[in-house]
Amino acid sequence: MLTIEDCIALCGLTEDEVLALAEHEHLPEMIAVELAAYLVQTPTGERRIRAIIRDDIEMAQRRGDHRHAAKLKLVLKHFVDEHRQSMAAR
Repeated sequence: MLTIEDCIALCGLTEDEVLALAEHEHLPEMIAVELAAYLVQTPTGERRIRAIIRDDIEMAQRRGDHRHAAKLKLVLKHFVDEHRQSMAAR
């Protein structure tokens, strides 16, 4: 049987990136894993994920949750660093 950690490892994103996607789309974590696995395979998916994380940062800042916004900024930096080449190629 696969665990949620196994599924996250197979989807191409980190747990924090999946959680940001789940937060933005109001999805359970496992559904967000499935969405992440799909998006990273589409031509515009990585750009969409980057935009989703940016939206999450803005929402956290608007509600005054600066700690969460700071964490999401680190998530965004890691995502961009890890996916820079594939985003540039598409």
